[in-house]
Amino acid sequence: MKELIDFRAEVLKALAQPTRLKIVDFLRDGERCVCEIFPAIGEEQSNTSRHLNMMISAGVLSRRKDGLKIYYSIKHRETLEILDIINVIVKQEITGRHNLLSTT
Repeated sequence: MKELIDFRAEVLKALAQPTRLKIVDFLRDGERCVCEIFPAIGEEQSNTSRHLNMMISAGVLSRRKDGLKIYYSIKHRETLEILDIINVIVKQEITGRHNLLSTT
């Protein structure tokens, strides 16, 4: 049981960082070369590679090599469903806070 909880926490930690969220959002439409990822998210290649490797280890992304290029993609499409649900929660929270502030 503890191992399952730890693994779930590892997957969530892999998503719970702004740079990694930018990477996942960029990969939303499909596989991309690392050479496209780091300029698109505005990060250095070494920093981007560190985050990509972390998400590979957590099972969030998959990687394949084609010649000299390395391509990344979202391993489980359900990851996007998790992030979509989080977006709904965030929007509801923002709306609720906005409404609360409007009444004061």
